[in-house]
Amino acid sequence: MNVKINRNAAKVMQKMLESDESEGKMLRVIITEHHGNHAHYALQFDNPTEHDEIVKTDKGVEVLLDTRDAEFLDGIWIQFFYVPEEQFVITNPKKGHHHH
Repeated sequence: MNVKINRNAAKVMQKMLESDESEGKMLRVIITEHHGNHAHYALQFDNPTEHDEIVKTDKGVEVLLDTRDAEFLDGIWIQFFYVPEEQFVITNPKKGHHHH
């Protein structure tokens, strides 16, 4: 599976992984809601399970993806923006929908 992240996201995710809060866990992209042909995504700390693929992003940060949700997770793009507010924006261009 493929994951792309922008430079800001790489920086923020790296910091998250180095924080005490991560406790040696990895970052997982989860699907918070399904809407038929598209989904909403979020990041959380987690440990890999047998259903996961550990995917190295184009910036070298690794994320966990559940292979059972490959249809929605493959090809996601994780971006982080500082303006107008600090937030991650995770989209899947293959699904043609943008979500904040």
